[in-house]
Amino acid sequence: MDKLINDFSFGLFFWVAIIFVILIVLMRKFAWKPILEALNTREEGIANALEAAENAKKELEKLNSENERIIKEARAERDTMLKEAREIKDKIVADAKEEANEQAEIIITNAKGAIEVEKQAALAELKSQIAGISIDIAKKVIKRELSSEATQLELVEKSLKEVTLN
Repeated sequence: MDKLINDFSFGLFFWVAIIFVILIVLMRKFAWKPILEALNTREEGIANALEAAENAKKELEKLNSENERIIKEARAERDTMLKEAREIKDKIVADAKEEANEQAEIIITNAKGAIEVEKQAALAELKSQIAGISIDIAKKVIKRELSSEATQLELVEKSLKEVTLN
């Protein structure tokens, strides 16, 4: 270090200082501004990219929340539709049972009516046969004009044995 102080030259120092100042002025004029502009542009680009990333993140969060809301709505709508479908199914089953019961009642009522009609027809037929038998018996009794009551009873019994009721 002593050697530097002993060999110090003011002229060399002066020229180095002038060249240094000229170099700084030239650097400021030609290099500093473009470098600063490039740095500022890059800084702005990074800030814009960060802002865009933040906006994209917010948009993604918004879309995720919107998707969750839509999924919840879809699930609620699905549950509602399933509930309505079950209710409709239960109503259809109940209506079908009710209609089947009504049809069964109608069939039973019709069958009872048919049975009653057949019963009445059988009774009418039976009455008709009894009336015919009674008329036949009366004819036979009148034809013979029997004198004794015992003979008439014998004839009635004999006629009744001949007639068979089914």
